[in-house]
Amino acid sequence: MHSRILRLWMVAALLWMPLLACAAADLEINTPAIGSLKMTMQQRHDQLAGHYASGAVGLTRDGLIAMRDAALVPLAQRQAVNGLVAAENQDRQALYREIARANGHPEWEEEIRSTFAQRWVQKAAPGWWHQNQSGAWVRK
Repeated sequence: MHSRILRLWMVAALLWMPLLACAAADLEINTPAIGSLKMTMQQRHDQLAGHYASGAVGLTRDGLIAMRDAALVPLAQRQAVNGLVAAENQDRQALYREIARANGHPEWEEEIRSTFAQRWVQKAAPGWWHQNQSGAWVRK
């Protein structure tokens, strides 16, 4: 009986370990690379804000953004908006990688990405679109 409880405890510990690891990560850590990424993302956010508000662009469940409804963007602007989305996703991926690296644990990148995905949704303005855990688009 004692060994069975011990095995269950070990399995539970292994399942929760990634969450505990991420909880230990300093998500507010700052390095020159992280600072540069944040500054560039903030500047781009000003260009994307209207597209979030219109519902053309939404937050994905994996911590990135996507063109949710291209019909909401005038045809003449679609290429530029697609470029903004691609640049934002490139910087978000670099941000997650840099935060993990700055914490000395590059293997935490996926957990950091997941945590940021939740944070982006929490910080999103009412009316913005995001994907729920099953991938369906929902409005905040």
